[in-house]
Amino acid sequence: MKHTEEKRCGVLAAGNWIVDHVKMIPAWPAQDTLITIESNAAANGGGSYNLLKDLSRMRCPFPLAGIGLIGMDSDGDMILQDCESLRIDSRSIRRISEAPTSNTDVMTVIGTGRRTFFHQHGANALLSPDHCFLTESSARIFYLGYLCLLKAIDVIGPDRRTPASHLLQEAKSLGMLTVADLVSNETSDFDGIINPSLPYLDYLFLNEYELARLVGKELSVDPFRLEEYATILMNRGVQKAVVVHLPQFALCVRPGTPTMLHPSVKVPQDWIAGSAGAGDAFAAGFVLGLHEGWDPARCLELGVCAAAVSLRDATCSAAILPWTECLELGGKLGFNPVSS
Repeated sequence: MKHTEEKRCGVLAAGNWIVDHVKMIPAWPAQDTLITIESNAAANGGGSYNLLKDLSRMRCPFPLAGIGLIGMDSDGDMILQDCESLRIDSRSIRRISEAPTSNTDVMTVIGTGRRTFFHQHGANALLSPDHCFLTESSARIFYLGYLCLLKAIDVIGPDRRTPASHLLQEAKSLGMLTVADLVSNETSDFDGIINPSLPYLDYLFLNEYELARLVGKELSVDPFRLEEYATILMNRGVQKAVVVHLPQFALCVRPGTPTMLHPSVKVPQDWIAGSAGAGDAFAAGFVLGLHEGWDPARCLELGVCAAAVSLRDATCSAAILPWTECLELGGKLGFNPVSS
């Protein structure tokens, strides 16, 4: 049944469901040397898992549901228990015996928060549109993430399209707003995987590295250059906005309107425990505002505030606060100046 956008409510997120094994180390070791792991913790990871958990912890006023595949293992148990405690509808998160729950070792340097990821695709690699029953959902927003880290959905077919592009097309045809996020993967088919989905996306989230790679330009943190790059993606078919986030600021490029930019929060260095999940926290803040009909400038503000709050813990979502407190904390700390 097709619902009109006005009657729809909630966020349905499909894609990566990962358990991060976050390991804190004093420094990054040289090849063939040893470093001590000071502490470790298991936590949520992956675009769909992080986004929904962040929205729940922000106390969003709308329903949340997930789509994905997990294994018959303790990591899969953890995901389902977490969803239950967070009131995330997990009925479309299926358990399979063919592969383990996707997992990542996140090596995080104490003091800087810099992290390196060692990822096992696991069950996520088998997720296909056949697992995504969109017609049963009345969600307002359909999120898919991460493109370039979902093997079966990323396959480029003879028609040069991907299953992801067909899934996003279906979501749009049902009246959902479509949103996707990327991962900084070294796949050689980066643009070939992403470009087919752009005409069926309302909003695309990505960082400065992913943006430069997607448009085939040199890496830049200059706002005017990033606006130019984002406009290329708008011309490739993104419907409503390309949203770029980086440590210094975030910007929203839309057709026919001035680009909006919001500086990042002035986060004290000793506050930073880890940056894993900061991009997803930004996306969650923006999506919360988008669902509620906020102006894009306010969506950007909540996004950068949520990202700043997330830095206080080495895991992706443990530090996330209710959305009102995220905004309050960002306002109290102030925002960084932006230079071109």
